[in-house]
Amino acid sequence: MLTAISPRSSKITKIERKSESLELISEAGILEITPVTGSIVRVRCSPRGSFSENERPGVICDERYRGWEYREEGEKIVVTLPELVLCVDRSTGAVTYSDASGRVLLAERKDDAREFEEFETYKLGRPKTKIIETADGKKEVLDDPEKLPAGKSFHIRYNFVPGDEDLYGFGQQEKGFASLRGRTLYIHQGNRKIAVPMFVSTSGYGLLTDTYSPMIFRDDERGAYIYTESDQELVQYFIAGSMNEVIAGYRHLTGKASLLPKWAYGYVQSQERYETQEEILETVAKSRDLGLGLDCIVLDWISWKDGEWGQKSYDPSRFPDPKAMIDKLHEDHVHFMISIWPTMAGNTENHKEFAEKGLFLPANTAYNALDKDARKLYFDQLKRTHFAYGTDAWWCDSSEPFTPEWGHKIRMEEGDLYRAFCEEAGLRMPYDYCNSYPFFHAMGIYENQRRAMDEGDFGSEKRVCNLTRSAYTGQQRFGTVMWSGDTGASWDTYRDQIAIGLHFSASGIPYWTMDIGAFFVKRGELWYWDGRYDDTLDNRGYCELYTRWYQFAAFLPMFRAHGTDCRREMWNFTGEFYDALEKANRLRYSLMPYIYSEAGKVWLKDRSLIRWLAFDFTDDKKCRDIQDQFMFGESLMVCPVTQPMYYGENGEELSDGVRTRSVYFPSGCGWYDLYSGKRYEGGTSAEVDAPLDKIPVFVKEGSIIPMTAPAMSTEEQKGEVEFRKFGEGPASYEMYEDAGDGYGYENGEYTLRKIEM
Repeated sequence: MLTAISPRSSKITKIERKSESLELISEAGILEITPVTGSIVRVRCSPRGSFSENERPGVICDERYRGWEYREEGEKIVVTLPELVLCVDRSTGAVTYSDASGRVLLAERKDDAREFEEFETYKLGRPKTKIIETADGKKEVLDDPEKLPAGKSFHIRYNFVPGDEDLYGFGQQEKGFASLRGRTLYIHQGNRKIAVPMFVSTSGYGLLTDTYSPMIFRDDERGAYIYTESDQELVQYFIAGSMNEVIAGYRHLTGKASLLPKWAYGYVQSQERYETQEEILETVAKSRDLGLGLDCIVLDWISWKDGEWGQKSYDPSRFPDPKAMIDKLHEDHVHFMISIWPTMAGNTENHKEFAEKGLFLPANTAYNALDKDARKLYFDQLKRTHFAYGTDAWWCDSSEPFTPEWGHKIRMEEGDLYRAFCEEAGLRMPYDYCNSYPFFHAMGIYENQRRAMDEGDFGSEKRVCNLTRSAYTGQQRFGTVMWSGDTGASWDTYRDQIAIGLHFSASGIPYWTMDIGAFFVKRGELWYWDGRYDDTLDNRGYCELYTRWYQFAAFLPMFRAHGTDCRREMWNFTGEFYDALEKANRLRYSLMPYIYSEAGKVWLKDRSLIRWLAFDFTDDKKCRDIQDQFMFGESLMVCPVTQPMYYGENGEELSDGVRTRSVYFPSGCGWYDLYSGKRYEGGTSAEVDAPLDKIPVFVKEGSIIPMTAPAMSTEEQKGEVEFRKFGEGPASYEMYEDAGDGYGYENGEYTLRKIEM
């Protein structure tokens, strides 16, 4: 007969209070509780009985709260903070978190709340690779690699029992949905995925897992768990408070969100791709001739000579004088962003310099961003060319940098994709850090640009602005804006984008955007080239979709067009579509005093620019599942149109004539139409007008919205600010203003003007 082997007991056998923490010892290991503030606590658990010294750069807060108490109550160990109470079951080590009133916020599973399985990690031995061509660039992938032992780690599963709550966050998935309840998420980096190990709950808490490993979240009939692929110990931060307070708590732990330069909140024109210096200047000239708002133009990939992938220089036959080009753009009040890649082809000077110093990832042409010297060299190369020419912003494309899904003709299953990512990234980076590459890549750009500006070699100080495809814990510190990858044009995809962006914002990182109209417009052979409009701009159905997408983007942190298959400049859309696009463009610039004030509060007060309605109206349960309405700043509720009203997918005219959409008005206040001033009662629904040239937007009662005349750029926006009040009673607004660039704001060089009406 088989003999059962008893597991190591989690029963607490020893309790020791230290100055900063409470250590609970069991046969299974050590559980450590460390209060950080009166509402935030760090909980660490290790089966080894001690903790590693592994670098955890996402969390930078070393604050400790010492005004906590603990007591023993029979089989319970109770830790009390002003706003949070932890009750540990002595027999199992399971923790129940409650607020100060005793209301349970989160309960861990009573048996096996934390499960550990030790395993062997591997590194790359004799490499065998191959180059594949994808629409995402050339990729060097492993081909039957040799694996060598690299050390021990743990698969860890954290089991908890959700209550009557809804959850949001965990970065960016590819599909749109509201609450994460009942979902399975594979949390790793990808072209259309962004991993952030943080969620918030309508019950009044958030949970940050301080890992740099790929993760899985699952919630089903058996309960819920978080699984980390590879960690030396489990480290989590429990943050108590309202959903907005949880985001502030996340920033307290991981750092303030750096404020972008003011121009970055204007319109950003991009496409795949501008091929010459002349084309860029002509595009800007036409935009200004038409009086359109434009603050930045973007040069996508292949600025380099043919065959020199990733080289940080220009092809002189197409860009004979980059500095003169950028100087001319600046004269026209337009800023310049360029696409740069972590990979460098083997025949380039950039590659040779990295290879000589051994600063590439193993068997790969992507530089090792986890290495400080590699990060410095990467920016040194940028300084010699792009930064010296006056480049204002970076587009750090392919910042994962492993996307195994793009090497397949059909879409991989989610679990298979997760495993493929772990395999590809885990042999080239320490297995515990597979999700961390974009963090270190962004950190290198930010820290080295600021160092270069401090050294005084590049004129006036520029805030870092880095449009990048992936992110991780704490990346908001580095002036980054994330986008949703290379999407395909359809109404379904567009609808998904709203929820996708809101989940990303709920993960604590505030700046997000996407390709207006999707990257791929046509249908291609490969799974990801999945647009629905082969006729592109000749199809009025696509023009309507693009218009609605553009209107939605006008209420995102970054307002940006980009894509392939057809041109993206506004004047390529004619007639009613051009008129509607121009109107949305002018509305964005009219709202710039409000937008920049709200962005200032993102830095100053740890706010979020875009939020699920549930963040501000948690008690109104009808808000929790609404995926197509959201808050933009503290006062505006944006209601994008997500269904075709005029033209079908083949461009045929729709005959039903419906030009309205249903809007729910959250309870607790009244709401006013931004355009007409019509009032709607909170807690009700209504059909509102939504013609092609209008995106429904409503103002929370008691708000003041600062507005001004539209202009062709934020630098030229010199008109008087008009303060529009919505509601009958007294109202106030704090308007944030600073120089618009540079880092003087960090030293108090800003104003908060209080407006009372």
